[in-house]
Amino acid sequence: MKPTLFLLAAGMGSRYGGLKQLDGLGPNGETIMDYSIYDAINAGFGKLVFVIRKDFEQDFRDKIISKYEGHIPCELVFQSIDDLPEGFTCPEGRTKPWGTNHAVMMGADVIKEPFAVINCDDFYGRDSFQVMGKFLAALPEGSKNVY
Repeated sequence: MKPTLFLLAAGMGSRYGGLKQLDGLGPNGETIMDYSIYDAINAGFGKLVFVIRKDFEQDFRDKIISKYEGHIPCELVFQSIDDLPEGFTCPEGRTKPWGTNHAVMMGADVIKEPFAVINCDDFYGRDSFQVMGKFLAALPEGSKNVY
């Protein structure tokens, strides 16, 4: 079974001043995540799962998902500040996202295979995906709690 790449793309870009995960920087407008996706596919990853915020879903679909549909399975999951485990509530007035662990938790229903997590605004390089892809692909079927 091919591993999944779980891409954290829900960042608010408050210091940057915008959605840097959607801004092109390559010669043809490629985003940082486009380079990561290219490297991941070449390393044997077989599915992309993006965690985003609902408020920029259409823009994300237009700029990112549309490039990959038909080439590799893609899924979107949404990170919402109020999407918490049973028994937990969001403190009144909180607007800041919960962070990486919460974002990964959003993918629990759609990821059933080995997976790697990346931030969409970080560059990892080809070798990182080769090493992780090889490790994940070699896991015995049904492996759990292997880090």
